Amino acid sequence: MALRQSSKINTAFSMSSMTDIIFLLLLFFMITSTLIAPNALKLMLPESNNQTAEKAITTVSITADLKYYVNINGKLTRVSFAEIESALQRSIGDQPEPYIALHADKTVPFDEVVKIMNIARRNQFKLIVATAPEK
Repeated sequence: MALRQSSKINTAFSMSSMTDIIFLLLLFFMITSTLIAPNALKLMLPESNNQTAEKAITTVSITADLKYYVNINGKLTRVSFAEIESALQRSIGDQPEPYIALHADKTVPFDEVVKIMNIARRNQFKLIVATAPEK
């Protein structure tokens, strides 16, 4: 007596549930990416061909209306001029070679830039002046 086993395994794979998950993930990422507010200031930087390979630890930004911003823990914080030095010292901590990037609008008077340079020199920070590429 011959017994036949009739249990066949279906090897087909249905992608319909996988595509549903992918579309839901796509929708989620599209919605959450529009909720993220960029942490940046709109500055018209002076133009230059020189570029540096050094990575700045923090940034100081000066807007056209002479408002000062310091990047503290990844967040741009508005500070008065008197608070810049202490904010930079907090932000840098005890880094061995601290680099600071200075982002100044091209309409900012040069003596305001020199004031930041003096703070950097006094604290032995290395200063990188941010520029836009020449056209």
